Amino acid sequence: METEGEQLCEAARNGDVARVQTLIESGADISFFDSDGLTALMHAAKLGHTDVVKALLEAGAPWNALSPSNQSAGDFAMDRGHQEAFEVLLNAGIQAEMVLGTIARKTEKSGDSEGDYLEDRVTFSEDKLMDSDSKAVMMAWEKPLMEAHAKAVCSGGGNILNVGFGMGLVDTAIQQYCPTTHTIVEAHPQVYERMLCTGWGKKDNVKIIFGRWQDVLSQLETYDGIFFDTYGECYEDLREFHQQLPKLLKPGGIYSFFNGLCGGNAFFHVVYCHLLSLELENLGYSTQLIPLPVKDCLGEEVWRGVSQKYWQLDTYYLPVCQSIEDSE
Repeated sequence: METEGEQLCEAARNGDVARVQTLIESGADISFFDSDGLTALMHAAKLGHTDVVKALLEAGAPWNALSPSNQSAGDFAMDRGHQEAFEVLLNAGIQAEMVLGTIARKTEKSGDSEGDYLEDRVTFSEDKLMDSDSKAVMMAWEKPLMEAHAKAVCSGGGNILNVGFGMGLVDTAIQQYCPTTHTIVEAHPQVYERMLCTGWGKKDNVKIIFGRWQDVLSQLETYDGIFFDTYGECYEDLREFHQQLPKLLKPGGIYSFFNGLCGGNAFFHVVYCHLLSLELENLGYSTQLIPLPVKDCLGEEVWRGVSQKYWQLDTYYLPVCQSIEDSE
């Protein structure tokens, strides 16, 4: 005999919203995973039964539960082109993350705190910068992305700020645009030392500020272009930096950041792209997301020796932000 959870999954597959509601009212477990590892919400999303999706979400079904193949209900709706169900799930995800922040607010590229990273030893090689746990701080496959970021933030020339040097990919690209001044904030002592050893401190237009950006705000000025890409920080640190933009970004200036939140799940990444755009809009900035294909850059050999794949999606969405007044 089928359990109530199994009956709920069957009703969801059939699009029988009345039966779904009856089962919910009788106490069926809305978080139940069937023998295929799918929840009722995943079944409904997969088949585009929007009314069932709404009923399950209203009853508290977890929008961010994952199947054995690492897919959420939103991924199933997105992959199968069920736009209405997708949008319902997207809005549910945005609302939940605005309040709870369960997915990306406590983790960035690594799961480590910034304090741990800054005290950690890092190793440099030709194609990657690694921490002591073999997690990649930055990798050479990001070079085309960093060049695109540099092009965006340097589009108006003038004074440029980059927070987070890493392998120097974005700063090398910024130098190609001959900015009036080029300020770099770097907090890791080994990375800072390497910057000096490789001549960055001798460039006429470059100013290096050593320290956490939170601790050196008083040394910063105003800039025509700003890029932000720190390692070992969480989503809340990014949000905190965004609060500084009105003081740091000149009128007409361009801001961009490494958009790596939830890089292992397509739907979660979309949720955070929308969430970041909304939060920046509340600060007075519009955000354009430019799709850049990266699938061809990410063969298995790229990750050899790396303990954690921080990016597994086919498309990278490069954010270009400017004052809403400037963009109108």
